[in-house]
Amino acid sequence: MITDTHTHLYSEQFNEDRQAMIQRAKDAGVSRFFIPAIDSSYTKSMMSLEKENPDDVFLMMGLHPTSVKENYLEELAHVKEWIDQRDFYAIGEIGIDLYWDKSFLQQQQEAFRTQIKWAKEKKLPIVIHCRDAFDEIFEVLESEKGEDLRGIFHCFTGTLAQAKQAISYNMKLGIGGVATFKNGKIDKFLNEIDLNHIVLETDAPYLAPKPFRGKRNESAYITNVVDKLVDIYNISYEEIAKTTTQNSKEVFGI
Repeated sequence: MITDTHTHLYSEQFNEDRQAMIQRAKDAGVSRFFIPAIDSSYTKSMMSLEKENPDDVFLMMGLHPTSVKENYLEELAHVKEWIDQRDFYAIGEIGIDLYWDKSFLQQQQEAFRTQIKWAKEKKLPIVIHCRDAFDEIFEVLESEKGEDLRGIFHCFTGTLAQAKQAISYNMKLGIGGVATFKNGKIDKFLNEIDLNHIVLETDAPYLAPKPFRGKRNESAYITNVVDKLVDIYNISYEEIAKTTTQNSKEVFGI
């Protein structure tokens, strides 16, 4: 059994073949799909996805940093309203993204801290989005660290030192297609990180692994990530699947 800890199955890119795509993943041995939120415009489609796949789909709620704009307080209110009225498995994806736009850094930091606070109140893990923002993310985590802080550093692309720092804040490292890229770099040191700190993800429809790089990603392609980790850790496919799924259960509580 493989767990995809981060997949946007509600994406418009799957509108033509969503259920067939989910079935392909199941046929490939993927039986748990954790669904990160982006902003209020996707809430309805996330709920529909859960309704159609109640046994396999596990929803998060949160405000993605690239959706932190002028109306971010309204968006945060939307997140709070939802987490107060029903259960979710994590607050995510949340964090800081300075790749596209640096002008909302202060608001991104505020939204990140606010949502971490809510996660602690609800005793939920966080799922972190970090792009060109390791220092800024670590600054927030340093001030929030403690036994009540835990989660996943989604799509980890940092150095060995940054990996160890992330792990020190009770974060698992989300490993996906980037591990298969020639210039992905993390494959060079991943074997120095204990597998107990790793969870698998696709970030579908983004970041497809080799040999699908540049195409639409889907959850079935997580098997290519497992194959890469077999090479990196020199242990069996089954062991990778079992350990990373157990790690995901530690994070999400199911």
